[in-house]
Amino acid sequence: MSQGEAAGHGTAKPQDRGWAWMVLLAAVLLQGLTLGFPCCIGVFFKDLQHEFQASNSQTSWFPSIMVAVLHGGGPLCSILVKRFGCRFVVMLGGLLSGLGMVSSSFCKSISQLYLTAGLITGLGSCFSFQAGVTVLGYYFVRWRTLANAVASTGVSLGFTLWPLLSQYLLDEMGWRNTFLIFGGILLNCCVCGAIMRPIQLAAGSLPQSGKPEEEPGSRAEEAQLSNGASPHHPMLQQHTGRTKCFQVLQKYLAFDIFCQNKGYQIYTIGVTWMMMGFALPHVYLVPYAIHNGVEERKAALLISVIGIINIFIRPLTGLLSGHRVFTGRRIYLFSLAVLLCGLSNFICVISAEFSVLILYCVILSIAMSGVGALTFQVLMDVVEMDRFSSALGLFTILESITLLIGPPLTGLLVDITSDFHYVFYNSSFFLISAALFMGLSFCALEKKNKLREAPKALLNNPSRYQYSETSTESKAENQVPPAVEYITSV
Repeated sequence: MSQGEAAGHGTAKPQDRGWAWMVLLAAVLLQGLTLGFPCCIGVFFKDLQHEFQASNSQTSWFPSIMVAVLHGGGPLCSILVKRFGCRFVVMLGGLLSGLGMVSSSFCKSISQLYLTAGLITGLGSCFSFQAGVTVLGYYFVRWRTLANAVASTGVSLGFTLWPLLSQYLLDEMGWRNTFLIFGGILLNCCVCGAIMRPIQLAAGSLPQSGKPEEEPGSRAEEAQLSNGASPHHPMLQQHTGRTKCFQVLQKYLAFDIFCQNKGYQIYTIGVTWMMMGFALPHVYLVPYAIHNGVEERKAALLISVIGIINIFIRPLTGLLSGHRVFTGRRIYLFSLAVLLCGLSNFICVISAEFSVLILYCVILSIAMSGVGALTFQVLMDVVEMDRFSSALGLFTILESITLLIGPPLTGLLVDITSDFHYVFYNSSFFLISAALFMGLSFCALEKKNKLREAPKALLNNPSRYQYSETSTESKAENQVPPAVEYITSV
């Protein structure tokens, strides 16, 4: 038995009551500490540029690396959760996050900041957040949907509080001492992890398969052995090594789904392209406002406005999209939210006055709430739930690549032109084109599937999603998801 499995055999805890609500509170704090943290980096943008004499492009690599690792570290987090359990991984993430920010306060160059705050803190935040979300699936069965919705409010709280705290500490003691304090604050992830005690699952609570899955390549190996090949034969050992490598890739990075499922293929490409422009306002909004004469405290307040509105709008969006009226149509709601994000950027181009920027933040926040609430619901619609974890692995890896390169490339354009308007032009281009691509492609795919399956229309279950090439079966509510599950948030 692995240590991760052993961790799951702790003292039995009641599900959906008692200590489960303490775990939910810890999950709310974790999401505020981890997912909410990158939003405050824009507050330090000008100070870091001045300190290290860095360009916009060079400075933007720091938050880009942090966010990319936060989103793309899912497969590694999944492996650690399976091996050591959720509690250990959450606490490990807290230690890494705190260590990264404390080390950042002593950095002598911008490149050192890439390693400490970017890579180490980003990886720690990834571990804490994703393992913290996974453990909710064990503590909640009946109220699992509600628990995840409540936990996601932590992101909005982080968006609200981190920028205000950052600006206050920056004014009082400078960015180095602020980063040092941030290291101490992020160590509270370890406290949240300590609350997440292992829970013993009731017999039969895990999904049971009637027949063990046959591993790819097992038949070929059996055939060679039956023909007299020794299990220690070099050719057989080489084949076995390739088979195990293929199994790992198949488990955490579902390339087969990407090739076979057109719905997943379109959605993954669309979201990956979208992420080139999605993070740009978060990185450059505060520098843009300060550059146009807005007071620093007011500029930091802009990000907090986005967070405050998210607190109320995101849960409402999630509840609305869950209504049966939108069954099979959530992809179009998602595309509409992305389109609104792109169109809202033109408000900043029109004027940089504080009142106009507040209006921009209100509209952007409403659109962002739709994107955040629907991203993974749509993914669950287009892939089978038993392959969701591996499909999510490839999905997050690809989007992390564009999250990494988007802000620095835009920063390079701003350095060349000395015009911050290109931030919002770029963001609008990627968001609007991604929204149109996804919406029109799914519409065409749905029509194609309807024509193909017209003779069988009366036999089909109308509740199934017609834009997916694979039928999706919802898990029973009393099933607990496997420990190897990683979830990100936009």
